[in-house]
Amino acid sequence: MKIVIINYGAGNIQSIKFAIHRLGYEAVLSDNPEEIKNADKVIFPGVGEASSAMRKLKTSGLDTLIPQLRQPVLGICLGMQLMCNYTEEGDTNGLGIFDVNVVRFNSQVKVPQIGWNQINNLKSTLFAGINEGEYIYLVHSYYAPIIQDTIAQTDYGQLYSTALQKDNFYGTQFHPEKSSTVGEKILNNFFSIK
Repeated sequence: MKIVIINYGAGNIQSIKFAIHRLGYEAVLSDNPEEIKNADKVIFPGVGEASSAMRKLKTSGLDTLIPQLRQPVLGICLGMQLMCNYTEEGDTNGLGIFDVNVVRFNSQVKVPQIGWNQINNLKSTLFAGINEGEYIYLVHSYYAPIIQDTIAQTDYGQLYSTALQKDNFYGTQFHPEKSSTVGEKILNNFFSIK
């Protein structure tokens, strides 16, 4: 199986590569459109700030490539947020895969949310064998509200989407690569999706 991690200079690449390696797979880091198109599975990571990340995607033409991909694609953290219509962070238009706008947490909660929180209302094969209320690891100041494509939710001052799915596109606000055995199981489930 060929796994490609999209390389656009905005990702915690090493921890993802290590997590994939622990599962017995190898991943290639690439910004080559042909290599990405020919992958069996694509991971779209993201750590950093939305507007600069989006600029990097546009510079390399990946902003038009990613929404056209037909194989399973997993956006992680900022990667998931960039798959949405828009984010308040840097007043940035996203890739428009998920029909939702990403907004900043209100001042009633500590921002950013850093650490472990629970996922509930699990609705996808991505969460096969995962129990309601399992803990996952998060670092973020912005979130996607609950929508039709929400496949997991978390409570942090209000309920929000911790995972989204539409067709072959999956997104997790949390970091599966940092979420211990639960995260490894979620990654394994993603690699099993046909």
